[in-house]
Amino acid sequence: MMTKEAIKPVPKLEAVIIQKREGPSLAIIGGGIAGLSAGIYAMRMGINTILIETAMPGGVATNAPLIENYPGFPNGISGTDLAAAFEEQAKNLGLEINYGTVKSLTLENDRKKIVYDEDKMLFVRSVIVATGTESKKLGIKGEEELLGRGVSYCATCDAPFYKDKKVLVIGGGNSALEEALFITNFAASVTVVHRRSTLRADKILEMRARNNPKIYFMWDSELEKIEGKDKVEAAKVLNNKTKKSTLVPCDGIFIYAGYSPNTSFLSGLLKTDEKGFIITDEEMKTSVGGIFAAGDVRVKPLNQVITAAADGAVAASSARKYLEGLK
Repeated sequence: MMTKEAIKPVPKLEAVIIQKREGPSLAIIGGGIAGLSAGIYAMRMGINTILIETAMPGGVATNAPLIENYPGFPNGISGTDLAAAFEEQAKNLGLEINYGTVKSLTLENDRKKIVYDEDKMLFVRSVIVATGTESKKLGIKGEEELLGRGVSYCATCDAPFYKDKKVLVIGGGNSALEEALFITNFAASVTVVHRRSTLRADKILEMRARNNPKIYFMWDSELEKIEGKDKVEAAKVLNNKTKKSTLVPCDGIFIYAGYSPNTSFLSGLLKTDEKGFIITDEEMKTSVGGIFAAGDVRVKPLNQVITAAADGAVAASSARKYLEGLK
């Protein structure tokens, strides 16, 4: 039989209040160099930040086999390695990276509403748009039909498939020549098709290309049609001066005809130029308070890794000032 002394009183239950974690104040849309740079600076400033990226961090920089003009790397560094270093630094500072495709950015009262991956929703005080660009399509016959079967926009991704084969590179800027030089590590020959008689690329790249025995040029020419049933077999190239077309046998075609901004999800929310690039001031402020833009997605005179990184830092600083003004 249990004595009274053995019976212990039941402790009084008290309500335990669990503090709800405050949601992020800043959302960065895009995990390229600009977005990661913004994330690094935002975290160092103590801003509760989340970054939303569609695929893998790094953006178009990861397509560059070798970046030679980013200060601090005298022998150059691959775009993949540089982006990985940015990502590691951001994560070490505690930046939360979520993966998904942003469908819309709208205003709801005093907050910015982000919808991504159809069913995910996020409300924040401030946003940095760093969605970058995507390769511009030529819109010619055979381009879409043979994509992945000889048509490519990324030499870093696909050049190894063209060992000892004939390849065309379309374009005359830095990207086109950088990729053409990289492709020569695999292909038997690389023909650069450029619509003008002079290149737009940096002189150092031009000289390397001209001195490479595997690289040839078709001047004043543009790609008219891509031939092939199940894979690329030839390219129909139009000479702008003679107006004559030439059928050029080839196994692969790499297209570098410029870039288009990834801004369709904005649906007219921000002021852009006629091409869709976001207009900002020098503080990365857009036409809507609390929304900033950084990197190649905005109107700027020079699209380079170093300017993207700088944009991200400035955007984070401007976001901090904006958020402090709300307190």
